[in-house]
Amino acid sequence: MLVSGLRFETQLRTLNQFPDTLLGDPARRIRYFDPLRNEYFFDRNRPSFDAILYYYQSGGRLRRPVNVPLDVFSEEIKFYELGELAINKFREDEGFIKEEEKPLPSHEFQRNVWLLFEYPESSQAARVVAIISVFVILLSIVIFCLETLPEFKHYKVFNTTTNGTKIEEDEVPDITDPFFLIETICIIWFTFELSVRFLACPNKLHFFRDVMNFIDIIAIIPYFITLATVVAEEEDTLNLPRAPVSPQDKSTNQAMSLAILRVIRLVRVFRIFKLSRHSKGLQILGRTLKASMRELGLLIFFLFIGWYSKIYIYCVKIKLHLVNVWRMC
Repeated sequence: MLVSGLRFETQLRTLNQFPDTLLGDPARRIRYFDPLRNEYFFDRNRPSFDAILYYYQSGGRLRRPVNVPLDVFSEEIKFYELGELAINKFREDEGFIKEEEKPLPSHEFQRNVWLLFEYPESSQAARVVAIISVFVILLSIVIFCLETLPEFKHYKVFNTTTNGTKIEEDEVPDITDPFFLIETICIIWFTFELSVRFLACPNKLHFFRDVMNFIDIIAIIPYFITLATVVAEEEDTLNLPRAPVSPQDKSTNQAMSLAILRVIRLVRVFRIFKLSRHSKGLQILGRTLKASMRELGLLIFFLFIGWYSKIYIYCVKIKLHLVNVWRMC
């Protein structure tokens, strides 16, 4: 065989080990036979053919020469028709991450809806849906940040004594508040998107096992809890007859409810992780952190040792100070 001016020799039984390839199939390789020279001629990359021929001689071992670029060698593998198995093995040896086969719904309408909301690269309409989703996510994050500014906060005035008042921050939003209305619009989109994706997904069990879907659910739960609190607050303003409650118990219940509401609303921070569904960079960052969990765990362990040492020294100093004060007394 003559490959770009360099002659190679091998035996037919060596090539016949892989009859599904270009060189192993006589019917396919005859197209490159030169009857005048009584040899096969291939106008292909010469350094790559050393590895291609070694693939036949070694029984299936494929190694890219160091002086051959990755894309050139990939084209040579496809030209000599070594097969998908050889290509996948080569990509795996080169460090490429194997893409998992993702099942699609069997029903045509369900499959189109699933592609529309799950794969932005599948069509132009899917890209539009992805852009809308990213815009709504960013809008909800901006609203969440603006609500924390002092000029946008709401306050309540409580009568503590006969002639005294107490002003506290109102954690329960007003239904007519613009921030609450925008938040409602965002939640409507999130709920619609999550519901459509759930109804169109090919595997309902796998849907709930996906971390991103779990984050989507966590991101909308605080709104409905806040909405229930708003409804309960509206019922309190109707002056319905209730059992008498002492001011101390009422103040304690309000403080506990507000503390729980603050913690629940803080969960809205998880919405920023929804962007990773549309960002390859965030996905790579997540996979990097996942692959480095052992190293990160070791780092956290050493940090914990340092923190514990500082806390211990601080406690010892406090104890010595208290002992000295007691002796002076």
